[in-house]
This record gives sequence, structure tokens and C-alpha cells, in this order.
Amino acid sequence: MQNNRICELFGIQYPIIQAGMIWCSGWELAAAVSNAGGLGLIGSGSMYPEILREHIRKCKSATDKPFGVNVPLLYPDIEKHMQIIIEEGVKIVFTSAGNPKTWTQHLKSHDIKVVHVVPGTKYALKAQEAGVDAVVAEGFEAGGHNGREENTTLTLIPAVRRAVQIPLIAAGGIATGAAMAAAFALGAEGVQIGSRFVASLESSAHPNFKQAVVNAKEGDTILTLKKLTPVRLIKNKFALTALEYEKRGATEEELQQLLGRARAKKGMFEGDMEEGELEIGQVSAIIDDIKPAAKIVNEIITEFKETLNKMCKLNSHF
Repeated sequence: MQNNRICELFGIQYPIIQAGMIWCSGWELAAAVSNAGGLGLIGSGSMYPEILREHIRKCKSATDKPFGVNVPLLYPDIEKHMQIIIEEGVKIVFTSAGNPKTWTQHLKSHDIKVVHVVPGTKYALKAQEAGVDAVVAEGFEAGGHNGREENTTLTLIPAVRRAVQIPLIAAGGIATGAAMAAAFALGAEGVQIGSRFVASLESSAHPNFKQAVVNAKEGDTILTLKKLTPVRLIKNKFALTALEYEKRGATEEELQQLLGRARAKKGMFEGDMEEGELEIGQVSAIIDDIKPAAKIVNEIITEFKETLNKMCKLNSHF
């Protein structure tokens, strides 16, 4: 797309970014999205350092197009992750869940483009001040970890657009070309999409989890664990137990004990649909199939263009 700052920033054909989701976004998905003209991201939050290196190298072998790595800043081995990213020559990093000032300038000194994910305007301003190249403004419709403010994408995007000058990517509740067009109408210059790519052939999610996404209906996700870090999950035995804990005023320690270790791996990667943590967005309600990532990208772009044409025709009647 000509004159689009996101395409120009990353050197990509379409301003579609595949979210770097834990346990779902390995090298196969990232390479497939990049080869289709979008920007694929490897989700490093569920990877040991040497596993991340392996995924980066496999991705480089599978695509000659730009791709990046998503790094949650709360990751315990983050220094090793950042060093591997630099050593392997990755040129795009998306950061989240932390202070963007911590790593932005270090990464930029190595000629790496840095994008930070934010849940609200004040965080977008801090990210811009830290020197990031773009921000992802994510509404609380999104799956996985969320902001405490519970800002919807519809209200968040125009607010952030008014506040910052850097390129803006919209996330949360976007899985179609029509939703992408709506995000652009609100001021976004690109979209980051997670849930739709979970239900792709190349996603590293367990088949049970992919099918649960396809089966999900309206109201089948909840935002819970708010005393720890708010997270949107499919309602299953674990999620409903967490909700009951919250209703009776459980402490952070009790919630942490309930969460335990490797709960997300158990659900999304190993396929335990009752005791696992199943991170997915509200938009799962309109995801009806599992298909190749390239087909997802192509369908979104086709519908995006069709929607813009419809809006132009509608405009001619006023």
C-alpha cells in the first residue's frame, strides 16, 4: 500500500501484523504471514532463549521477507532474548508488558525498529517519549493479557491517534477486512491480528485449542485474574474457578497459587481444554474455520478494499 507509514516502516506489502502470541506464534506462522505480504512475529514469551534462536533461524530460512519478534518485557530471561535478537540480525521487535524506556534505545542502537503495545493513551505517550517507531493500541476485546482500564478498541484508537504523532497500529477485536477498514477510519495505519491467526494451519496452537476457537460463541470469553494481570480467556473449568476466586475476594497469593506454572502451555500448546489457560479474544465468536495464514491475509485485504469501495459509494449519496 502506497503512502502507508506502517508498510514503509517495515518494508511490507500490507499493513497487517500477526500478533506474537505465546504458544501459538512460532516460525512457521511468522514466515507464512510474512510471505503473504504482512508482518509475521515470533512470540518469544513462551520460549527458552535457545528455542528462540532456533525459531529465528528457521524463519530466516523460510522467508526472505521482513519478520519480527514479540518480547514481553516481564520475561525473566529478557537479557538473553535481546542478545539473541541482536546476534541473529532481527530488525523488528515488538515489546509489551513493561516500560518501553528500558530497551528501546538499546535496540535502536542496533538498527532495530521498535514497536510497543499499549492499553491506553498515557502509555502511548510514554512509548512515544521513549523513542519507539510505532505503537500498537490494543482494546480489551483482545485475547491474552490486557490493560486494567478496559478501554475498547472503538474508543481507544481515536484517543491515541489524537495524542501521538508516530504511526499507530490497532489491535483488539480485528479479524476481518471490514474491521480493518473501521480501524483505519478511526485513525489507525495498520492492524495487529491475533485470534484469527491462532485458527490457522501454521499456528503452533494445539488442534484442540484451534477447534475451541472455531466453536466459540458470543459471551464465551471472560476477562479475569485482574488482581494479577487481566487476561481474556475462553470460559472453561480453570477460567470459571478463577472467576469464583475473584468473587470471594481471593488475595493475589491465592490467585497466583491457582494459576501455578505452565497453565497457558497446558491449554494452548498441550490441548487441556478444562484445566489449561485458553487465551483468545472476543472476536473468536466470528471465526468459523481453520485455514492457511496466506488465505487469511488475502481474504482480509480483499474485504478491506471492498469495504472502502462500499464506503465511497455510500458517500456519493450524501
